[in-house]
Amino acid sequence: MKFLTFIAIIAVIWLAGLFAFAERVRGYAPAAEPARADAIVALTGPSAERVNTAIRLLEQDKGQRVLISGVNREVRRQELRALTPGSTRLFNCCVDLGFEAEDTIGNAQEIAAWAESKGYDSLIVVTSDYHMPRALTEIRAAAPELALTPYAVETPSLDDTEWWRAAVTARRMTLEYMKYLAALGRALVGHVGERPAAEGAATPTEKAA
Repeated sequence: MKFLTFIAIIAVIWLAGLFAFAERVRGYAPAAEPARADAIVALTGPSAERVNTAIRLLEQDKGQRVLISGVNREVRRQELRALTPGSTRLFNCCVDLGFEAEDTIGNAQEIAAWAESKGYDSLIVVTSDYHMPRALTEIRAAAPELALTPYAVETPSLDDTEWWRAAVTARRMTLEYMKYLAALGRALVGHVGERPAAEGAATPTEKAA
């Protein structure tokens, strides 16, 4: 009986978390004028809208450069440029392509390395609204010193307050929520693991040195 009660409590907490996550996603409507940052990063996805949005922000001088993270290795620069409306001059001078990332964790690592190599301290992050919580979590875990401004690409089908009634939207939101929880878990474990070093405790390598 106690076990069933425990399971029921966990289920209620999980369900409440899902609806809180959905409200967070629906609240990621892009601001009309995001604050300027050092640079802009776009995480590739199922459509070109994320990249197009990042290029528009570059045209508005919201950052010095754009990184498009997670580009398919078979896509050539000129092919991507042809699919992206906007200034050819800006694309040629100020857009970098990242080919290493294969998932959101890879995106975060690629973005962190790029920002460090360029000396950037602040980024505008462009991705889909449902993907934004997980993307921010992974990037912050990879580069906690970066200041991140979310700029979400809206998913119209998720704007319905009764998203849970349709199988497609319910499935998308639930799967993304589970991935987000996994990202939070990884970030927490990483934070706990790094705490001794952050507090000045010597690592085995430091002792050997």
